[in-house]
Amino acid sequence: MLPVEGRQRILLSGVGTGLDLPLLPAGHSYVALDLTRAMLERALPRNGELEIAWVQGDSQALPFGDAVFDHAVLHLILAVVPDSVSALRESARVVKAGGSLYVLDKFLQPGQRATLRRLINPLARRMATRTDVVFEDVLARTPGLAVVSDEPAALGGWFRRIRLVRL
Repeated sequence: MLPVEGRQRILLSGVGTGLDLPLLPAGHSYVALDLTRAMLERALPRNGELEIAWVQGDSQALPFGDAVFDHAVLHLILAVVPDSVSALRESARVVKAGGSLYVLDKFLQPGQRATLRRLINPLARRMATRTDVVFEDVLARTPGLAVVSDEPAALGGWFRRIRLVRL
């Protein structure tokens, strides 16, 4: 979903092990952020020909000024961090007006019962991720963003691919 034309400055918030780095378009300037040095070290060999600056930091309190990125990618991070609202707000803060935030994660639909997902959440959240995040609730507490697209991405809608624009 990232633009392929022009040179853009793009934040990869919560880059993790970097499994999606080979899928990113070249020609941009990327900043790959993760909470731990170990994750950054695992991602480093996957950078290929991409121009990437590696930053250890917290997605919930980004170490960047306001409006310094053209776009941000939040791939499987909003359901991992303890405070999804802070992570989304911080990404919105560092993206320029008119820029996009590209989100891929597992989210519940508003009002969705999802009994199994809610039952496994106490265990899953201790191991790696939460399964009870409702994106619309997170978005409602994050001003200055508008949904451009929202589509199911995998597992019958458990995962959603969302593009937001910074107003």
